[in-house]
This record gives sequence, structure tokens and C-alpha cells, in this order.
Amino acid sequence: MLERLGIILDMNNLPIERQIAVIAALVEGSSIRATVRMTGVAKDTVIKLLARIGQACAEYQDKTLRNLPCQRVQCDEIWSFCYAKEKNVPEELRGKFGYGDVWTWTALCADTKLVPCWRVGDRGAWNAQHFMYDLASRLANRVQLTTDGHRVYLTAVELAFGTEVDYAMLVKLYGADPKGHETRYSPAQCIGAMPTVIEGRPNRKHISTSFVERQNLTMRMQMRRFTRLTNAFSKKLENHQHAVALHFMHYNFCRIHQTLRVTPAMAAGVTDHVWEIAEIIGLLAGAQKAA
Repeated sequence: MLERLGIILDMNNLPIERQIAVIAALVEGSSIRATVRMTGVAKDTVIKLLARIGQACAEYQDKTLRNLPCQRVQCDEIWSFCYAKEKNVPEELRGKFGYGDVWTWTALCADTKLVPCWRVGDRGAWNAQHFMYDLASRLANRVQLTTDGHRVYLTAVELAFGTEVDYAMLVKLYGADPKGHETRYSPAQCIGAMPTVIEGRPNRKHISTSFVERQNLTMRMQMRRFTRLTNAFSKKLENHQHAVALHFMHYNFCRIHQTLRVTPAMAAGVTDHVWEIAEIIGLLAGAQKAA
């Protein structure tokens, strides 16, 4: 397999089999230190490989995930943090992006389960607009779009799509905050959801964010940096971004969806086979040739 791909890399003299082992551990939710213990590869080498492969994955998906045949798209944002939790960020670093709260905006095709784009940023209007412009540029057809009730989506969707979208918000209604010792860990209970048509004529049966919210769980399980209540959070924003790019590359191209029985990229017609991790590493060779 490796000879067929023609992969010849020199990552501190790290054999390709060891590179595969490192990437396989990372995409299955292992932390950097756990990956070091399992593979015997030095921590700095693991981080350097993650940075290079993450950049290559981001560039490849940016180029490849275009003219997509999506019909129904769901969007959401997932919280994480870098360096320290917002309340613990030192005074001199407060207000600087990459220190404290970090949000990942995700879009997901409800039919193919493909993630056509994502964006790491804050939860403000500027990032919402860039995220929606990016999404609109990748779609071949008019789509039905559903987001949560975050108000910055209203302007962002209008600027990116105009009237060429069937757009609805699913506004969730929450009860009182949980009482007692569970307050710190448990969110308020969702007691209902109100579908609200914003633009066009969305099919009310398909006004939903269920699939993209399930993707949030996948992200938390497959990326150790997103796991709550641990010390595995990202210490540097750049490494966080690389891990997200690698995750979506593996999710889109390598991981067979249990319902579809193919990968999301295959379901969307982007590729004709299930990728192996060796092929992801092979993107580094392509990046070197392009440079």
C-alpha cells in the first residue's frame, strides 16, 4: 500500500508506519501524551507532525470540497477553550483571541453527513459572516438551511445567500437552571424548540439541527482537546486548528458512517473509496511538490 502511494517522507527520520500510528491515535481521541506513550514517538515530533498534517488537510479540503450537491444543511457552534478557561486568563492576555473561549462553527449536510466547512473563531458576527460566505461558495444548489437561534446568523445568512436559500432557525426553549450539586456540570433542560421560517420556503419537516448537534458529540469524543473537565485542552490556538482540520479530514474521508455504510465524502461524490490514514499522510508529499 505504501509503495503504491509513493510516500517518501523525512519527519525526523520517523518511519511512515510510525507516522500512521501517531495519526491513528490522534483521530481516535488520544491526547498528545497518550500518543507518545503508545507509539514511543517524542512529544515534539508528534506536535510537528500534527501541525504539518493539519495544514495539509485544511488545504486539501478547502480545494476539494467544492460544487457540493447538498440539499439540506445544518449549522451549529461548539465551545472549547485554549490556554485557560476564560475566567482564568491572565489580565494581560484577556481580549486576545486564542486565550480563553474558542468556538468552532460547523456545517453538516443532513443527507450525506459531510462537513463541507468549519471555522475556528469567536462567536461574534464577523466570524458568522465569513463562515456563511465560505459555506455558500461550496454549494452547487439552493439548499434548505437550519441554524440555532444565535442572532448573528440572521445577517450572516442574508449577506452570504441573499434570497437564494430556504432558511429557518430552530429556537430552543430552556427551563430553569439545574439545582444542587449538578449545577456546575449540567446545562439547563431543553423543554421545547420553536421552528421559525426566516427566508424562502423551507420544509418544516426538515427544520432540524439534530445531525449537526450529534456531530458535536463526535468532535468531543474523537478530539481529546474538546473533552470537558480534563486538562487535555489546547495550549496553543494553532495546534487546536490543526487538530480540527485533521479530525474533519478523517471524518469526511476515512470513517465509514454507520447509517450510510460509506464515508461522507463518498456519499457526496467527492471520492470513490474509503481513504486510509496513509493517504492522508500522502497529502504531505503533494504539499511538498506544490511548494
